[in-house]
Amino acid sequence: MTASEWLPVVWFGVIGFGVLMYVLLDGFVLGLGILAPFAKDEAQLDHMMNTAAPIWDGNETWLVLGGAGLLAAFPKAYAVVLSSLYLPVLLMLLALIFRGVAFEFRFKGQGFAKRAWGAAFSLGSIVTAFMQGVILGALVTGLPLTDGRYTGGAFGWFGLFSTLTGAALVFGYALLGAGWLIMKTEGDLHRRARSMARPLVLAVLVFMGLVSASLPFLDSRLMSRWFAADNFLWLSPVPVLTLGTAFLLWRDALPSAGRTPHDARPFLWTLLLFLLGFAGLLLGMWPFIVPPQLTIWDAASPPESQAFALWGLVFLLPLILGYTAWSYSVFKGKVLADAGYH
Repeated sequence: MTASEWLPVVWFGVIGFGVLMYVLLDGFVLGLGILAPFAKDEAQLDHMMNTAAPIWDGNETWLVLGGAGLLAAFPKAYAVVLSSLYLPVLLMLLALIFRGVAFEFRFKGQGFAKRAWGAAFSLGSIVTAFMQGVILGALVTGLPLTDGRYTGGAFGWFGLFSTLTGAALVFGYALLGAGWLIMKTEGDLHRRARSMARPLVLAVLVFMGLVSASLPFLDSRLMSRWFAADNFLWLSPVPVLTLGTAFLLWRDALPSAGRTPHDARPFLWTLLLFLLGFAGLLLGMWPFIVPPQLTIWDAASPPESQAFALWGLVFLLPLILGYTAWSYSVFKGKVLADAGYH
């Protein structure tokens, strides 16, 4: 196998890993913003945000890694995605900036200003999550391409399926946020998070069912890999594990009487649910990076460029992983309601 054959596979895995890490780590912070309107008062919202305050702003590193990796390794895909999805990408980035500003300014505000920044934090989180889901839905649906060029117009990405995936990701991130609060808090906020977990589990399962039921009607060939030849037999562990994880999440979200609750399990099961969904998506898309025409080899940069960027990644990725692991280990454990953030 030549470098031009295996390097795109490596970079596809690297970019997929970066996107997955972003979704898992920043997803629960976005979930906190989505759940912010359900806080009992400003003090409880303080408590919610304090659980993520020391570590939230490092999570966007993975989004930068995914975007930079796409540009370096698959410039054709980067050009197609940015030219076709510039509106949702722009709205997502503006909402991320808006959320970040609101997160910091809210702790300095008083009275009305504090409530306004709290609402801004929530709005920025919801818009970010929805736009990420819309982008995902547009890619899964398949972008209209002619000779590798986008021909769908300014709103060619918008449709019923992308709206559905946008709403699905909002509820998915909310579930991640609820699981995080269950793991990191005690008292009234902990009980409130547990009471929201099961309805969110049900909503996420409904959306997963709707999205799965819609896939056979798309033109992106996403389902062809699943049902070609005997592929479904060796891919079947993914949906089976997804159903099993959903059951465990439902059981541990609100433990029954007589069974000792485990505060970390709802969050861990939700992470696994996202991981399985992401794995199913990549298995369905392979080998396309921009369905239904652009494969990873069609979109790849020259092997020399990919190899050069890979050497930089060899040094950079361990640093990012080490810093992430260290920061989460330092701030592990429960966060008390009176814990301050400055």
